[in-house]
Amino acid sequence: MVAKYNDDDGGHGDISTDRRSFFNQAALAAGAFAGVSTMAPQPASAKIFLDPALYGDQELRQSAVNSLKESVRRAVLQNPALAPSFYQLALLDGLSYDIGTGDYGPDGRVIGAVINSKDTSEYMTNLKKACDVLLESCRNLKKLTSVTTGDAVALGGAAAVESIGGPFLSVQLGRLEPANKKDTSTLDLTILSGTASTAVVTKAFLKAGLTEREMTALLGVLCTIDTVRKNRSSDDWRASARPKFREAGKMGRASEFKPLTEQDIAEMEDEEFEDRDEGWYIADSFGTRDQAFGAKVADDLSEKNFNKYVKELYDSGKKGGNVDKFGWTTAVLLDKQSPVTQSWLQKYAGSYLSFNKDVSVAYNAITQLGAEFTGGKYENLLKNRKRKTLNDFD
Repeated sequence: MVAKYNDDDGGHGDISTDRRSFFNQAALAAGAFAGVSTMAPQPASAKIFLDPALYGDQELRQSAVNSLKESVRRAVLQNPALAPSFYQLALLDGLSYDIGTGDYGPDGRVIGAVINSKDTSEYMTNLKKACDVLLESCRNLKKLTSVTTGDAVALGGAAAVESIGGPFLSVQLGRLEPANKKDTSTLDLTILSGTASTAVVTKAFLKAGLTEREMTALLGVLCTIDTVRKNRSSDDWRASARPKFREAGKMGRASEFKPLTEQDIAEMEDEEFEDRDEGWYIADSFGTRDQAFGAKVADDLSEKNFNKYVKELYDSGKKGGNVDKFGWTTAVLLDKQSPVTQSWLQKYAGSYLSFNKDVSVAYNAITQLGAEFTGGKYENLLKNRKRKTLNDFD
């Protein structure tokens, strides 16, 4: 069965009107699919237009970005199993691009395809939950401004990486809603579920115009997120390093509370503010990049050791150790038939700086595949400019 949108798009033909009525369009797009796990072909004229000035006021734009990231972070902390799903949504959206024809690309239509899929696997169920979080966040944001589906998916993936302690990923905003919502790509949505062969996964990345180096960096992140998810249960995110006298919101007898000594007060004054919470999560976009949005899923990961699991994977593969704990991505990352992948995996295992840099560039690339810049100076400067691959940055 072919997944199609309803012919009635609500009359939102004007781009400026589209972005101001984002959620209505997103709901129509999501609700009009005919439940399948793949996306069907669209005319060759399909284009992804990107207008960097879409949101206008910088403060309003930043507020919308922070709000969406807070929603993703909260969802991931409450259910760590969703961390890979937000990231997978972004990858799937980008992998829908076909470099041969120039069709499809990361415009957010993956949300509709996922929501209406009849696949009942845990993988697809979690993807649907991630879609619900993004759509709900966008609906709430509509009170102040609008975030397009394409931008929401890209931001969600970046927030998932940051939620486990990964590097800050800069996301280019301004993806316009697709002009033709009737059909979408033929990409199999289960390609990142672990059921596809190594050859099929590799072919999907190459077909989208990505290099093996970029694929290695992106799947290295997915391997890291998936490994973190397996090590973190959904009921320990509220755990606090400090003892609690009483659960937040509960009343108790005065005799149950230990009096504070002068030493206790002095120690509290010496502590950082964020370390004095009682374990509940409060999303806050203020502070440094490392402090923003509160707690993280992986307490032992940061930008300076984000290649930790990539290194463990490489070492285990080299010594013939057990690599099952790293998930299905090991089949691709340790594929002996791909010396390029092996070479870059070794590079990333030995340098977190190289890994973080390549991840940033590769993620920025996959979330812009097939995009054509439009709107004044951006169109004049960037239109028809050939995409730079990671190798061009060396």
